[in-house]
Amino acid sequence: MRSLLFTLCVVCGFGRLTAQTFTWQPTPGHTQTPIWPGKPPSAQPVSAPEYAETAGGKDALVAGKPWVAVENVSIPTMTVYPPKGANTGAAVVVFPGGGYTILAIDLEGTEVCDWLTAKGVTCVLLKYRVPGEKLYAKPAPYPRSGAFPDSPIALEDAQRTIRLVRHHAAQWHIDPHRIGVLGFSAGGHLVAATSIYFNEHLYPAVDAADQESCRPDFAIAIYPGHLSANGSLNLKPAVAGHIPHDAPATFLLQNEDDYVDGVAQSLAYYAGLKKAGVPVEMHLYAQGGHAFGLRRTKLPATKWPELVETWLATIGVLTR
Repeated sequence: MRSLLFTLCVVCGFGRLTAQTFTWQPTPGHTQTPIWPGKPPSAQPVSAPEYAETAGGKDALVAGKPWVAVENVSIPTMTVYPPKGANTGAAVVVFPGGGYTILAIDLEGTEVCDWLTAKGVTCVLLKYRVPGEKLYAKPAPYPRSGAFPDSPIALEDAQRTIRLVRHHAAQWHIDPHRIGVLGFSAGGHLVAATSIYFNEHLYPAVDAADQESCRPDFAIAIYPGHLSANGSLNLKPAVAGHIPHDAPATFLLQNEDDYVDGVAQSLAYYAGLKKAGVPVEMHLYAQGGHAFGLRRTKLPATKWPELVETWLATIGVLTR
C-alpha cells in the first residue's frame, strides 16, 4: 500500500515521463566524478542500469517547459560548477528531489547551479543513489534504518560529498566554513538529515577526506517532504524532537497547497529547530504547489531565490 501511495505522489508531483531514455551528462566543460573510490558502502543489487527520461507531456510541464528525471542511480557522482565572475568563497551542495525514486536533475539541479554560480557561489550537484520504484518493495532492496527511514544510502552519499568539498576547499578556492546544502522535496529531507546527523558515522572512512566534518554551515530546504509523521518529526526516535543546538542556520520554504507532503512537514521541522535554539527563517505561502524548482510563474512563492540571497547575506555567507 505504501508503495502505491508513494508512486501516486511521484506521478502527481512530477508528472508522467516519456518512454524515450538516454544517459544524462552535465553540460560541456563539466565532469561527473564518482564520490566513492570503490564500491559504495551499503551497495545493493540493482534491477537495471541508470538512465534518464524527459517529462514532456502536457501534464508534466513545469512553467511550460519539460524536465529530466534520472533513475536507478547506483554509482553516485558529483559535478562541480565553478562560480562565474567574482568568487565569493561560498559553496553549496545541491540535492535534487524525486521522492528517493528519481532525481529531477535539471529542474532541481543544474538550473539551481546556473543561478548560484552567477552569484559567485561554487555549486556541487550531487547525483545521489536512488533505487527507483523498488525502494518500498518487500523486502526492500535498499536498507532502511531508524536513523534515516527513507534512504540511508542517500545520507551516506550526502555526508561523503560535503566532506569531499571541505577536503578540496583550498584547491577549489572555497571557504571551508561557508559550505551549505540546498535541496528540494526528498532533497529537502536530505538537507534536514545532513543538518541533524553530522555526528553519526554512517560508513567506515575510506580516505583522508572522511576525516573532514560533514556538518553543513547553512541549510536551505525548499518544499521539503518526509519530515514528519502525524505532526512529529520523522527522524530517529532517539532524537525526535531533539535537534542538536549546533545544527546549521536553516531556510525553509513551503506552500499550504503542497499536494505531495503538505505544510505540516515543514512546520514540524521549524518548531524543532526553534526549540533547539537554531536560527531558522521560514516562508509560507498559500499557493505554489510542489516541484517547481526555480521556474517562475505568477505565484509569489517562485520568487524564493531572492529571499535566499537576502538570507545568505543576513547570516554572513554572502555580502550585500
